[in-house]
Amino acid sequence: MPLRPLNREQVWMLPPTLGELIPNDHPARFVAEFVDALDRAAWIELGIGLDGEPLGAPAYHPRALLGVWLHGFMTGVRSSRKLEAACRDQMPYLWLTGWQHPDHNTLWRFYKEHRDKMRHLFKLTVKTAVSMDLVDMAVQAVDGTKIQANAARERTYDAEGLQQLLKRTETVIDELEKQNEAGDDPSPIHLPEKLRQAQYLHTEVKAAVEKLTEEEGLKRVNLTDCDAELMKSRQGIVAGYNIQAVVSPLKIPETEKAGGVLITAVDTVQDAEDHHQLVNMLEQAEDTTGKKADITLADAGYHSGANLADCEQRKQLIAIPESQEHRLNPPNHNRFSYDANTDSYVCPLGETLNFIETRRVVKKVVRVYGGLGAMCRLCSAFGVCTKNRYRGRELLIGLDEAVLRHHREWMATQEAKVAYRRRKELSEPSFGIIKEQMGFRRFLLRGLNNAKAEVVMIATAFNMRTLYRAWRWLLNKSWKISAAETRDYIVVPLLCLLRCSDTEISDDMVFIG
Repeated sequence: MPLRPLNREQVWMLPPTLGELIPNDHPARFVAEFVDALDRAAWIELGIGLDGEPLGAPAYHPRALLGVWLHGFMTGVRSSRKLEAACRDQMPYLWLTGWQHPDHNTLWRFYKEHRDKMRHLFKLTVKTAVSMDLVDMAVQAVDGTKIQANAARERTYDAEGLQQLLKRTETVIDELEKQNEAGDDPSPIHLPEKLRQAQYLHTEVKAAVEKLTEEEGLKRVNLTDCDAELMKSRQGIVAGYNIQAVVSPLKIPETEKAGGVLITAVDTVQDAEDHHQLVNMLEQAEDTTGKKADITLADAGYHSGANLADCEQRKQLIAIPESQEHRLNPPNHNRFSYDANTDSYVCPLGETLNFIETRRVVKKVVRVYGGLGAMCRLCSAFGVCTKNRYRGRELLIGLDEAVLRHHREWMATQEAKVAYRRRKELSEPSFGIIKEQMGFRRFLLRGLNNAKAEVVMIATAFNMRTLYRAWRWLLNKSWKISAAETRDYIVVPLLCLLRCSDTEISDDMVFIG
């Protein structure tokens, strides 16, 4: 077959327009639609001014800079230097900036100044989906994952390790200073590189020792990122943070077609355990969506009597299985049947254990049930069930035992089993997309507050990827229907999406991206 001609010196009679650089349904166009439609109140919430300064060199427009960062996070580009390169040679970024080329310093200053307020943008993506009736609030799932901090695990020390490191650095500093004093050369204007590094390490260690002393309950500290904690992940023990997220499925209106999932709540915590985060995440999800999901799904890491009691008080139906260890080795009192009418337990051999007292055991309040010592001594199970000759068998029952028992019975029903199967379709794929497709396997910033801001941007970009799918489907649908029907499929959802625009909308206008 013949070859196509190749000419790298091609000259155009008429240059192409910016609109010809990318397709009509490209994600960059959706980012531009979203950013351009933010009203003045939204920009004020973000702490960004649109008027500029009367004096000085012209600045890049905030719409261009925000669009670049959002599209970067959506495509896994989170470095200001990589974004600078993309604004020079990648068509979507050239289109977003109007063929302008902001450098990495400009991009970084914009991100650093406004990243702490990006949670407002995250909430806006959720409220947009809710207003378009895309969120299926019949079910939601909560889960957590560990992400490595911008710090090495080996730089995490306890109090004893810090003291040893402090002594070593002081010894090194003394030796280096003696070497400098013994030489015949004149004193250098600047400190030698080795001495400067040693003194910097000494300052870091002293600050870590003070932090460890001042903060109660803190056992270890990382010299690179003092807020990062040692956590167990799939890659082993890492210095990192625990990312918590609540996700809900999306559907495209009129078709009930699955449209992916949306993150409705997100947070970054230092606690490696998940069960302390459940109520906080449920409250965040309810705040952003304005309603409670019919049922919440969570893995065994969130199972506790306190969480189940809180969910019952909130009237929040939740499905959480017990841990595998708890299922394989159930508490001994599970073999005793409980009688709610008499508030007593009956042992497998038919003897009754009545309520005796409330007792505190290892910082936990329990209800004590027991029988008679004489009765237990005559029992054939004495020596196996109990060896206490005076008080007999005692059961220590937590205050949340009734809630645990009720939830255990409900989880055994077919309804709960069917509902819980959906968990693997929601939270786990979400974290997979964030890590694999969006490249978020390690933080770029250090410190808890900066990590929180970075995760919020990731969640915002994830939601925009999901909303883009719905936007693209509606856009393609508009090409197959009449102009009159287009308003119902495109204009009305976009008006909900864009909230407010300075452009006047007329009845005969059709949005095609």
